[in-house]
Amino acid sequence: MREALFLASILLVFHAYFGYPISLLLLGLLRRKAPRRAPCLPCVTIIITAHNEQQKIGRKLDNTLGLHYPREKLQIIVASDGSTDATEEIVRGYRDAGVELLAIPERGGKENAQKEAVKLARGDVFVFTDVATMIDPDGLRQIVSNFADPSVGCASSEDRLIGKDGRVCGEGLYVRYEMWVRDLESRVNSLVGLSGSFFAARREVCQDFSGQMQSDFRTVLNCVRMGLRAVNDPGAIGYYEDIADRRREFDRKVRTVVRGLTVFFEHLEFLNVFRYGLFSYQYLCHKLLRWSVPFWLVVLFCSTSLLCLKGWPYAVALAAQILFYGLAFWGAKGDGRWSDNTLLRIPVYFVTVNSSVLVAWWRYIRGQRIVAWSPTRR
Repeated sequence: MREALFLASILLVFHAYFGYPISLLLLGLLRRKAPRRAPCLPCVTIIITAHNEQQKIGRKLDNTLGLHYPREKLQIIVASDGSTDATEEIVRGYRDAGVELLAIPERGGKENAQKEAVKLARGDVFVFTDVATMIDPDGLRQIVSNFADPSVGCASSEDRLIGKDGRVCGEGLYVRYEMWVRDLESRVNSLVGLSGSFFAARREVCQDFSGQMQSDFRTVLNCVRMGLRAVNDPGAIGYYEDIADRRREFDRKVRTVVRGLTVFFEHLEFLNVFRYGLFSYQYLCHKLLRWSVPFWLVVLFCSTSLLCLKGWPYAVALAAQILFYGLAFWGAKGDGRWSDNTLLRIPVYFVTVNSSVLVAWWRYIRGQRIVAWSPTRR
């Protein structure tokens, strides 16, 4: 039993991070479903959700109004989610530029604000974006070009991190890995999740919009249910600033996973491979298997500890784990200088991510459901 648990934990952790993308690479040799992008100019509604964003909403609106898109085909809605600062006053100052304010008196969360804005949207394509995310002037044309392909129901941008000096930073190994996996998914079938800070969807995909569930995840499921797919567009880039307080990054990760677990377990029907085919495999691997990694890491460490006296391979495996977690602990205790050291950056980030997933499971099992939160300051 101990040997079986040891092998199973290694295989499952490996498949979660490497086996799954490798399988997509192999599938790509047999089937390619890259989106057929072409210039198109549908009527677009841009929905910007904001809660107490007086410091950044003006910059966001200036960026949005600077997008290269016919003004007669563009509607801009700012959904103020119970803002109590000067956010709504600032938005009203852009009324003559065509910006519409939807002032929601009581705070109900990001998705609820998006749901209310969808009711007022006139476009054929809806673009959802956050206040902290800046878009290239041609970014809107780029992301809507995906809808020239009738099989595409929604499209995701790619993320770029901007430093405090305004220059694009290296995204980090983990973010590059995530973008790579998304690209593989997009080539062979469909994404499983979108970039919540900047994504686009057809009007019909958003008709069953939920005010309680993670919109970037659930929108994909709506697409798949309708026989459409979600794609990644590396040419549509959302720029966002580095987080001012890195300690809050952990809370953001926990929140994201709790909300993801809520959507996942509300839609277990997508595990039906006879109905959803390849997407069921993606749904299982990219979501549930990835979120189960912390448990298998615990099983791996415990089983290796029990087997370490049975042979040198187990002793080496145990020593490697102790070294890895030791480096993570050492790096986490520092003042952040580890971020420039790959030897420390990888274990610190890996342990941080999986620790946040464990906390998220605990909160989810206890019944916590996150609808409203304070935006992470950047």
